[in-house]
Amino acid sequence: MEQTKLRKLTIDDVDQLQKIGIQTFSDTFSPMNTEENMKRYLDREFSLDKLKTELVDKNSEFYFVELENKVIGYLKVNLGRAQTEIQNENTLEIQRIYVLKDFYGKKIGQLMYEKAIAIAKQKKVDYVWLGVWEENHRAISFYKKNGFKAFDKHIFKLGDDEQTDIMMKLEIKA
Repeated sequence: MEQTKLRKLTIDDVDQLQKIGIQTFSDTFSPMNTEENMKRYLDREFSLDKLKTELVDKNSEFYFVELENKVIGYLKVNLGRAQTEIQNENTLEIQRIYVLKDFYGKKIGQLMYEKAIAIAKQKKVDYVWLGVWEENHRAISFYKKNGFKAFDKHIFKLGDDEQTDIMMKLEIKA
């Protein structure tokens, strides 16, 4: 594979972020959810206003993975009050690691995961955590392979469907 690169996003990337966010979320979850619930979720979570607010939040960071100047995936991490559920102030949440389907199995997710861990170590957090849908076996396997352990569950609302996420964490050694 050609050389991939990670690039931190700025507010100028909002349109491209919206496009890849909608595409990758839809590709991943549309087959298992109703069209109405997907539309409701995508309209809310990937609106330009919401994405702009997230992009300028100093406690959130977004990164694109690019291959030959084409965006093929993205990462979003949250610290402090930007976390979707405050675990504690000294943790980092991996909120999103998404890759275009054509690039599954090509270590793109691993590249973004390693970036998230590097950020966690640089910020000296106690642990990294995330929520992953209990039906997303591919992602659960990926995180287990990388040393994450389940520690709780929470409800994730997709439209009007309440789904169970497995919460997983990885202790960060100083």
